[in-house]
Amino acid sequence: MTWVSGDVPPTPHKITPMGWLRVSLRGVALVVLTFGCLVILLAARLVERPLFGQGRPITPYITQFVCRSAFVLMGIGYRRIGTPMTGAGAVVANHTSWLDIFALNAAKRIYFVSKSEVAGWPGIGWLARATGTVFIARDPRAAAEQVAVFRTRLSQGHKLLFFPEGTSTDGQQVLAFKPTLFAAFFDASLRETMQIQPVTVVYDAPDGADSRLYGWWGDMDFGPHMLATLAQSPQGSVTVLYHTPVRVRDFADRKALAAHLEQVVREGLAPRAG
Repeated sequence: MTWVSGDVPPTPHKITPMGWLRVSLRGVALVVLTFGCLVILLAARLVERPLFGQGRPITPYITQFVCRSAFVLMGIGYRRIGTPMTGAGAVVANHTSWLDIFALNAAKRIYFVSKSEVAGWPGIGWLARATGTVFIARDPRAAAEQVAVFRTRLSQGHKLLFFPEGTSTDGQQVLAFKPTLFAAFFDASLRETMQIQPVTVVYDAPDGADSRLYGWWGDMDFGPHMLATLAQSPQGSVTVLYHTPVRVRDFADRKALAAHLEQVVREGLAPRAG
């Protein structure tokens, strides 16, 4: 499913010669950063996996370093407000862009939960597997298996990141959270101890630019959007707002939990939305 706005998506300006120079410099730097650190991560994982299995006491720091550095290289301002929760649990956030992956990893060491199909995507699937992404099948018959996977990862102290909207938007609103995504957390083995932290990711475009500059949605192609982002000057900024975590056991059912988390994330975006 993709979200489609009634407004026409912002059309990227034609990239100027200086823009292409920025694309080249930033693009090369990001490739060197990403794949150079990926080699280091895979080498570290050769030691980490036999000793710790699903536990990853070393490699998440490498991922976090890459994501923090990416914003510096792209010239996009970055800040974190609030305190990430301690201990294992889930994190839920609004979804605006491919940049969310960098923004959320830069703030805290987390593991994304993604549909199983992503594991087979060229390039992206490989990176996702290397960084510990949890892949789940969108099939009710796999519910027991999903609970077992979550339980195993949580026992290692992992924080699992979900996008409950199910799609990305223009960054100016929060779509309804899908209650089905929270069903596994009401299993008897998870409900009493499970905590979830809502997070709002806010993108601010530079002065004079379309407020939806960093949004990636509908039928927008990844390539042109990435090139336009790398060419942009001046750049805007992204703010990651951490809200108070909640306990699953404090909610009657998944619908009540989804509604509460959705409201909190939306309130974090509302003061800034245009």
